[in-house]
Amino acid sequence: MPKPLVVVTDLTKSFVHMGRELNVLKGIDLVIDEGDVVAIVGPSGAGKSTLLHCIGTLDLPTKGRIKLGDDELTGMPSSKLAAIRNKTIGFVFQFHHLLPEFNALENVMMPGLIQGKSRREMEGPARALLAEVGLTDRVTHRPGELSGGEQQRVALSRALVLSPKLILADEPTGNLDSATSEAMHELFFEINRKHGTTIVVVTHNNGFAQAMPRVVTMRDGKIHTDHRRERAVGAPGPAAVPPEAEAQAGAATTEA
Repeated sequence: MPKPLVVVTDLTKSFVHMGRELNVLKGIDLVIDEGDVVAIVGPSGAGKSTLLHCIGTLDLPTKGRIKLGDDELTGMPSSKLAAIRNKTIGFVFQFHHLLPEFNALENVMMPGLIQGKSRREMEGPARALLAEVGLTDRVTHRPGELSGGEQQRVALSRALVLSPKLILADEPTGNLDSATSEAMHELFFEINRKHGTTIVVVTHNNGFAQAMPRVVTMRDGKIHTDHRRERAVGAPGPAAVPPEAEAQAGAATTEA
């Protein structure tokens, strides 16, 4: 029986803009199990990225609760949130945020170095991950010497270097061409198969969303649909998408 990793309960998020209160999230309830691979889709302004940032403790909800494993995140002091974020969550964004003065290997090692681990301790795992994503020959290259797809693979390796339980990805292939995007999609699925990492991806990429074992559609700050497909035991890769879920994922991504 899968164990819940993320439990979101009655989550709301509001902003005040020019004297007006904007309600971005309106009572979100969501459970993400260990090992899930989830696409969150929906039109622009639906609240997808805000939800992802709240789960990742990059933003604080206005009301509601978020539980990550055994930790109740809501109300936790910022120092404790930072420690949990560094240890338990890996992030991959549309803009990779690599440090330009450091090479690929150093960028991947960085989360561990920030945590106080030694360079010797981090170099082995970082090299192994770069090899896993096909960048063995690029470890000494700086971001400016790498293609967009290579930079994103470095960012994915960096997100994985501390063996987080959860990867949160916000439009990770938004700036990549279709062939490179497809390769990145396969990497996400391979990481889940090999490491059992829970992966949640906000995406407007219709093909990526339709390939996901679970698709959550958001509209107007609420969850509109949540489709989960059972994968056959031992079957590689993502499960096939039922026609009704495919139609809704396609509608959500094309509205953006």
